[in-house]
Amino acid sequence: MNSQIKYARPSVARNVGLWVLQILTAVAFLAAGVAKLSGQQMMVETFEKVGVGQWFRYLTGSIEIVSACFLLIPRLTPVGAALLFCTMAGAVLSHLLILGGSPIPALVLGCLAGLILWGRFGRVKAWLSGLSAGAKSEQGALSGVS
Repeated sequence: MNSQIKYARPSVARNVGLWVLQILTAVAFLAAGVAKLSGQQMMVETFEKVGVGQWFRYLTGSIEIVSACFLLIPRLTPVGAALLFCTMAGAVLSHLLILGGSPIPALVLGCLAGLILWGRFGRVKAWLSGLSAGAKSEQGALSGVS
């Protein structure tokens, strides 16, 4: 099986635009994650209102930091974007159903993560087709064994 999976590369302008977006989004999520993990009073109070416990603040901050790093690693960019999109969907719902206040910051960050995921979807398709090809070759090898 070919270890290098080919996918259609975006145009240079689109690629540069996506990289700028990825870097800016990563910086925003790194800052948000550090605020959560460092125990800033506003974050502690926000997660107290959620009512699940402070462990959830640590989990959310960790997801934000790890995912922000993933945004800067080309092979992991779609994974980071997907994790951040889901995290921000939860944040929007939390604001609407529990916390009150404006869900707009979480909505904007979620949209940025979604835009990155959409822009880098070629990598996801290549990765999935690689998994599919690997599974087919493994099945073929197993069926040849008596």
